[in-house]
Amino acid sequence: MLILVLNSGSSSLKYQLFNTNTERAIAKGVADKIGLADSYVEHTVYLELKTSLGIEHRKKKDTIECPLQNSRDALSMVIKLLTHPDLGVIHDLGEISAVGHRIVHGGDLFSEAVELTPENLRELEKLNPLAPLHNPPALLGVQACLEVMPGVPNVGVFDTAFHQTMPPEAFMYPISYEMYKKHSIRRYGFHGTSHAYVCSQVIGLLNKPKAETRIITCHIGNGSSLAAIKGGKVIDTSMGFTPLEGLMMGTRCGTIDPSIGAFLEEQEGWTPERVNEYFNKECGLLGISGISSDMRDIRKALGNGHKRSRLAVEMLYHQLVKLIGGYVLLLGGVDALVFTAGMGENDAQMRKDICQRLQYIGVELDLEINSSEQDFKLISTPESKVQVYVVPTNEELMIARDTREVVLKNNLITAD
Repeated sequence: MLILVLNSGSSSLKYQLFNTNTERAIAKGVADKIGLADSYVEHTVYLELKTSLGIEHRKKKDTIECPLQNSRDALSMVIKLLTHPDLGVIHDLGEISAVGHRIVHGGDLFSEAVELTPENLRELEKLNPLAPLHNPPALLGVQACLEVMPGVPNVGVFDTAFHQTMPPEAFMYPISYEMYKKHSIRRYGFHGTSHAYVCSQVIGLLNKPKAETRIITCHIGNGSSLAAIKGGKVIDTSMGFTPLEGLMMGTRCGTIDPSIGAFLEEQEGWTPERVNEYFNKECGLLGISGISSDMRDIRKALGNGHKRSRLAVEMLYHQLVKLIGGYVLLLGGVDALVFTAGMGENDAQMRKDICQRLQYIGVELDLEINSSEQDFKLISTPESKVQVYVVPTNEELMIARDTREVVLKNNLITAD
């Protein structure tokens, strides 16, 4: 079964075409600068070549400059490239069984992936105020599919859905209950597709029934979040009503005293919009270090004795250990700690430093494996009381899996 996965933004359309039987992407790309004069599509196909040594996998990348006025133009070009006799991987549109859409916010209406029926699309439109920068472009992507790919099922997969198992004591904020009911102000959590994927990769390795597993997943990148997962279900997560809450991140401040916003409005003469922009784009690692939001740049500065970079790193470590420690207590212990996303997958020094601070819960790190270039790896020693993994996230594959499950369950297509 071929599933097209789309991530629609305000000026870009990212795509991957998956063969769900092999769980491999056979093509991917991005239509970028939609609506601008210099729009283009970066298109990559993955080739299987038979050689004397067996099957060899290669990829071929092309960049095509083309006018893209809107999401419909972008999707039309993507389909044209996927079916192109030289650049494509399929003969015609009929080979695509369904489209899976990444949708950031499902509110408390959608706790799992769903077929995007007219009724569900109307419900989704009501959630636009919760994610005004992300949900409207995603809905435009769905509309483009309805026009360009009529008859092909569309499925919505939500970043917030995996976290909907949190109990009220975890997702409620201590504001008046009336405001919660009126405006749906609560903790939603994000990166749910990533947390779900890496958890699913590890849960079968723990040699105990799924219902008894206790896992802490650490999605650490430019945006970062942690999740406490018991028996495969989230009981708490660090991001909240928006992706601003939780850990300090590349440019986001994370959790701070909420009155700081009002204080800055008064002292700086800022508008609420300016405060929101500041907290999201000028704080975090960038704001503290004064150098960069990228940990690689900050580490270079550390080597030169840059004190603010040292402070930024130590603040991040402090918050990570505090969150992990709290989740250990909530879970009643922990079986596995999982690192994923840009920093989680690639920063061996960060993993080493964090694990050294977690020796009190019995974490023992294998330094050699931690520094190796393996992708999926167990980096704790056999003696460690907690298994520690590095698992490359694959949100697009998770969307493809969920999409396949929905279309089969709803009898929208038959299994191949």
